[in-house]
Amino acid sequence: MADVTDNGGRKYDPDADHSFPDEKLNEILPELLSDPEVRTYLKAQNVNAVTRKGYNDHGEKHIEIVRNRALRLYDLLKEGGVEFNGAAQQGLEEADEAVIVALAATLHDIGHIVHRDEHAYYSIPLAADLLDRFLPRFYETPEVVRMKAEVLHAILCHHTEEDPLTTEAGVIRVSDALDMERGRSRIPYEKGGRGINTLSSQAIDSVALKPGDSKPVLVEIEMVNAAGVYQVDNLLKAKLHKSLLEDYIRIIAVNTKADDQLVERIEL
Repeated sequence: MADVTDNGGRKYDPDADHSFPDEKLNEILPELLSDPEVRTYLKAQNVNAVTRKGYNDHGEKHIEIVRNRALRLYDLLKEGGVEFNGAAQQGLEEADEAVIVALAATLHDIGHIVHRDEHAYYSIPLAADLLDRFLPRFYETPEVVRMKAEVLHAILCHHTEEDPLTTEAGVIRVSDALDMERGRSRIPYEKGGRGINTLSSQAIDSVALKPGDSKPVLVEIEMVNAAGVYQVDNLLKAKLHKSLLEDYIRIIAVNTKADDQLVERIEL
C-alpha cells in the first residue's frame, strides 16, 4: 500500500500500490467522475441542503472527501486482513469491492435533490436508474444486478437508522462521518448559528487515517477545543456502531490547544 501518511489518505491515487486489486476501479472511476448526469447530481444536491435550508455542504466537495476517505479506509482494512462479504456473497470478484465502495460513496447523497429529510431513501430510486445506465458499460446483466444490489445497500446504510449487512456498506457509513474538519460536520447546522452543532463543527482541525497497531485502522482527530468531543461522540461513534467495523477501527481524538484542557484526549 502506498505511503500516504503525509496527507492522511486524502486523495485516492490510481498509480499507487494498493492492498486490493485496483485495475477495475481505475477503469471505472474516471468514467464515473466525468459522467454528465453524475456531475449534475453532485451540484444539484446542494440546493436543498445549502441554498434552501442553510445547512452545511452536502455537494461535490463532501462527495470527494467521502469517496477518498472510503477508499483509504477500505485499503487499510484490506491491508489488515479484514474480509469483505458484500461482493463475495453475490458471487462477484474481489476487484468489485472497491468499485462498490466508490460508486456508493459518490451516489449516497443524491436524494438531497428531492429533500434533505429522509434523503437516503430518495437516493435509492435515483441511484438505481443511474446504475442501470452506467453499469452495463462494464458488466454483463447478471453482474449488473448484483453490483446494483450492493451499491444500493451501501447507500441506504449510510443512514444511521439502517444497519449495514456488509463490510462495504460499513465503510460508507463510517467514511460519511469522517468529513468533519474545519466546519465540515455531517451533523446539519445552520450557518451563523451558535448552537452546539455549529460550535463543535468548528472544533475539529484535522482527521487522518493511518495503519493501526492494535487494530488495522487508526483514525487520528485533532481538536482545537473541547467542543469537538460532541462531533466525535455524537456522530462518529454513532456511525461506527453496528457498522461491522467496530473491531477494526481505533479512534483517538486529541485536544491540541494548550489553554483548553477540559478534555485532553478521548478514545473509542
